[in-house]
Amino acid sequence: MEQLPSKSQVLQWLSDNPTLTSKRDIARAFGIKGGDLRIELKRLLKELEDEGALMKKQRSYLNPSALPPISILQVLAPDADGDLFARAMEWTEEGEPPSILIMTKKSDPALGEGDRILARLEPVGGKDHAYEARLIRKIGSNPTKLLGIFRAESEGGRIVPIDKKNDKEWRVLRDGTMDARDGELVEAEQAGPRRMGLPQARITARLGDPTGPRAVSLIAIHQHGIPDQFPDKVIAEADAALPAPMGKREDLRALPLVTIDPVDARDRDDAVLAQPDTDKANPGGHIVWVVIADVAHFVRPGSALDREAKKRGNSSYFPDRVVPMLPDILSGDLCSLHENVDRACLAVRMVLDAQGRKISHRFTRAMMRSVASLSYAQVQSAIDGNPDAVTAPLLDEVLRPLYAAYEATKLARAERQPLDLDLPERKIILSDDGKVLSVDFYQRFDAHKVIEEFMILANVAAAEELIKLKRPLLFRVHEEPSPEKLNSLREVAEASGFTLAKGQVLKTAHLNRLLSQAEGTDFDELMNISTLRSMAQAYYTPDNFGHFGLALRNYAHFTSPIRRYSDLIVHRALIAGHGWGDDGLTAADIEELADTAKQISDTERRSMVAERDTTDRYLAAYLSDRIGATFEGRVSGVQRFGLFVKLNESGADGLVPIRSVGREFFHFDPDSQTLMGADTGLTIGIGQRVKVRLTEAVPVTGGLILELLEIEDRALPPGGGQSRTRGGPRKPGKAAAKARAIKRKVVRQRK
Repeated sequence: MEQLPSKSQVLQWLSDNPTLTSKRDIARAFGIKGGDLRIELKRLLKELEDEGALMKKQRSYLNPSALPPISILQVLAPDADGDLFARAMEWTEEGEPPSILIMTKKSDPALGEGDRILARLEPVGGKDHAYEARLIRKIGSNPTKLLGIFRAESEGGRIVPIDKKNDKEWRVLRDGTMDARDGELVEAEQAGPRRMGLPQARITARLGDPTGPRAVSLIAIHQHGIPDQFPDKVIAEADAALPAPMGKREDLRALPLVTIDPVDARDRDDAVLAQPDTDKANPGGHIVWVVIADVAHFVRPGSALDREAKKRGNSSYFPDRVVPMLPDILSGDLCSLHENVDRACLAVRMVLDAQGRKISHRFTRAMMRSVASLSYAQVQSAIDGNPDAVTAPLLDEVLRPLYAAYEATKLARAERQPLDLDLPERKIILSDDGKVLSVDFYQRFDAHKVIEEFMILANVAAAEELIKLKRPLLFRVHEEPSPEKLNSLREVAEASGFTLAKGQVLKTAHLNRLLSQAEGTDFDELMNISTLRSMAQAYYTPDNFGHFGLALRNYAHFTSPIRRYSDLIVHRALIAGHGWGDDGLTAADIEELADTAKQISDTERRSMVAERDTTDRYLAAYLSDRIGATFEGRVSGVQRFGLFVKLNESGADGLVPIRSVGREFFHFDPDSQTLMGADTGLTIGIGQRVKVRLTEAVPVTGGLILELLEIEDRALPPGGGQSRTRGGPRKPGKAAAKARAIKRKVVRQRK
């Protein structure tokens, strides 16, 4: 039986279902189909709106107390129980702002009435407050931070920094030690003004054993010189930032844009929307919107924020933390495209034909409002027939059109033939105390591919737009493999029974044909690894040399300005080219483009190395209690001094020293990347299946030492019975070598 809900029931429904906000959704939820009750519901919603409990936006009713997950707050006076509450500084709606309780911890600095803080908010239900806030930092304060070893003393202790560029020790008073033990790795921050003698610090986090898992990423950050402390001027500029005004921006807030990211995303650069094209001249076509955070509005050329972002070049991502390119107040709040808040953006509207080819595009500087912050798994589950309360109302109008447009782009992609490598990526799962719980494969959904394909389309459109406008920019360049690397790949392919044609201009289609030959065979992973290693390193440059791997003539990075400086440069070029404001690419920017390109190419490689080192150390720590265990794996690299093996279970790479491989001399062939035994003719090459025993794991360095037990399910041959250390190198066994050559020739002829 139809019944009008109470006001509290309506408010609870909207709180539990933030995307079901239209009057139709509310009526459907309470079984109201029409007649007088429909009119009464309209009256009830109007009363809630007049009371300030709801805010009407277009055709939706939104809870005005919804706040971004990272917000600027002002601390209020303690209540009678001594609890600290705060109010949201960005609150612009009528009515009482939501109640926010500050959850403090021992290492937090003292907070008082009137302090402004940046905090992470979590909505809570069934309590006398709407949110709980956890401090990120006080605004206006930017104490120096350090990482070091704590040395206990009678009146507190000292901190010896691990950064080799910083040899000054810091004094810690007894009440600032957090009960740290002598020899522990600690994080600390400056406590009080600098005076004569040792500077004073307060410990903010105990990380335990310097060789332990919680220390791994911090040590890599410091070893590779990745800046992890923002200068005072940078923080001051970020703290002074205000939400961007509408001004002359195009209003896109009525579009049902969504963000789709990993479930643990720390920032949201991009939002998307796809719709069928109603133009009769484009039957079966699609309209795709890609909307990107307008970082250029907040990070002005020549500012302290700009200089620091350029210095960092990019954000660096580790299993347990992020070193951001921009301060949290920008990367996590004002620039991040959170749901149900207005955000400044640069957007591109692209028209695709039925085969997924882009036939036109239009860029604009705008204001948007995301209707939902979704995860890849959440979207894929909805498409697969299991929508949740958030995705169900978006399924027909938002999600299915996205997949329909993606299906069209797959046709264009097949025609273009970008390089199609299949190398599963592993993810390290950590416990709360930083220990490795497991090493899993990242799940790859079609939802990932949807976003990737639309981002590539937007990047192409940005490059083409700036070329058309004759504006300087930074291209993302990926050149074809060098002749030497291509010859090495061809050697490996031929030794495995496959062919890679010579004497023609190399295209990605040729490499895809090689990978297709290997697919499903024992050499599948070998050919994917070998093909990847033959590729040149991508980089940034003002000159357009094309992108070989993506098989694209024009390509620039446009879609991630929160975490990549290159994208900010492209945004500024678009702003200048269209005359959208005074924060576009300047003459000084243009003059320094080549230097900027080299700088951010270098910082990108620095982050990659630091991230790889961190992963190696975590894996070594994970395996350190399994010394003596045996593992299956594949040879992933061959050198004169030994061979590298990638373990199937964890993806860790370990070294088998050449001295431990049999009792014969091994000849190294750099062209074919093989080792051949002088007595037995045993040949070891990339991609072979092996069984190894773990003999050593060193978490501090990330090194693993392995002992080779079997190759391709066969035990190692005994060799010539003479120790390698006693005799000189022998020539490879002629009979064995000849037999192998004949066998390879026969295999190729049969294929």
